[in-house]
Amino acid sequence: MPENTPALRRGLLAALSVATATAVLSGCFAGSGGRAAGGGGGEGGRIRVAMMQPPRSGLSPLSDDAFKLSRWSTAETLVRLDRDGNAVPALATAWRQQGRTWTLTLRQGVTFHDGSPLTPADVVRSLTTAATASPRPRILDGVGLTARAAGPRTVEVTTAAADPLVPQRLSSPQLSVLAARAYRGRTVDPVGAGTGPFVLVRADGTTTATLDRYDRYWGGRAKAAGIDVRYVPDGTARAAALRSGEADIVEAVPVSQARLLDQDLITEVPMPRTNTLYLNTRLGAFRDPALRAAARAAVDPRALVNGVYEGRADVAGGLLGPALPWAAKLRTPVRHTAPGDPKGATITLGTFTDRAELPEVAQLLQQQLRKAGFTVRLDVREYAAIEADALAGKFDAFVLSRATVLDSGDPAAYLYSDFAGDGSFNISQLADPAVDSALATASATPAGDARRRAVVAAEAAVLATDAAVPMLHERVIQGDAANVVGAAHDPRERELVTVDTHVR
Repeated sequence: MPENTPALRRGLLAALSVATATAVLSGCFAGSGGRAAGGGGGEGGRIRVAMMQPPRSGLSPLSDDAFKLSRWSTAETLVRLDRDGNAVPALATAWRQQGRTWTLTLRQGVTFHDGSPLTPADVVRSLTTAATASPRPRILDGVGLTARAAGPRTVEVTTAAADPLVPQRLSSPQLSVLAARAYRGRTVDPVGAGTGPFVLVRADGTTTATLDRYDRYWGGRAKAAGIDVRYVPDGTARAAALRSGEADIVEAVPVSQARLLDQDLITEVPMPRTNTLYLNTRLGAFRDPALRAAARAAVDPRALVNGVYEGRADVAGGLLGPALPWAAKLRTPVRHTAPGDPKGATITLGTFTDRAELPEVAQLLQQQLRKAGFTVRLDVREYAAIEADALAGKFDAFVLSRATVLDSGDPAAYLYSDFAGDGSFNISQLADPAVDSALATASATPAGDARRRAVVAAEAAVLATDAAVPMLHERVIQGDAANVVGAAHDPRERELVTVDTHVR
């Protein structure tokens, strides 16, 4: 009956919790460092940001916390990516490749937040620290990278094998360039050590962070006086902060909260993230390609989009979604195996609780697969408790929300990791010579149109095996107060507050 639908239950619970969340958030940005908050302070006011996840590694740029430093525009990289994923200048203004070595020219006039000038030695220190870290940033998985100063304004970066994606790799926030003061023993402390338009002046563990405008920024003076950050893991509380005026910018508004907000205040951005049903090709029922085809035929992605995501997601046309618009333009129909009869086939379907929608996705998938004839058992746990079993192939099927461009802005790395015979994240346990050949071709092709065609060909080779059933592409929902100007809406989640962002 309608009153029992998951979407309605979520809406009722959300409405009941609004008052509580508002009370919790009340005053959470007051008194941030004794500085005036945003919200009507005119150009030059401070911007209050409610972020979803607190730091996990003390804001170390060698961890996923690097993306916070990037979103606050405090730490910068040698290269950045444009909307199409092409490498464009940042702290480096030019680069050229000769065999295994790339030579980069550094931008002149750049200073760190402690006033020291950017030099080749600083770049070498930052890159070498990342390349020798344990664990290393994932953008350097399988890449033997060394760096050396080659002149007053040049740095040489050499890899163990010729790598056409070095510029894209250098755009990863985990390869940010910081001042010498950041490196003390085994730790990297970004406070006061970046090059961006905002200087990180205080980081209070997992509660707040404070940034001020850096007036000597090489790219021009920021329009906002600073940024006051509060970490608010509870999605209802984040939405309440936007509704009550306690925050100017809110990360990751939950689907259940989005419809309770003024729709003029929220922006839905297609993410390079796909919800995929991975099928185990090595053990169990899905060793049979015909049963994998039967599972594919049983899945109704539109029911998932409408029933779980309330229409705030996109039905998947492939593994690569609308955040990579070139993929749809290059894609051609895939030839699949004909579906077999799943009657009598028993499977275990796993997923995790950390992303709120996935347990509901699994429940609807269970119903769809049962209707087709499968007997389905669910296994839902926290991600930390289920990842090892998923990678070990202990599930017949697994639902995963997966980023498709990882850190380089290029999907070849994701495809290789998830579907190559020796891939490090091969939940499907796939070992297919045609897939491996297509992935090798894509990985070796230089950046540009030819590489994109090779990537789409590799995607087609994967889909033809039915080892993965792409279901939907997620959108990130960001909330911006009515007086916020110029907040970034970045599908790669690398930018949020930029040099141009301010409050009226």
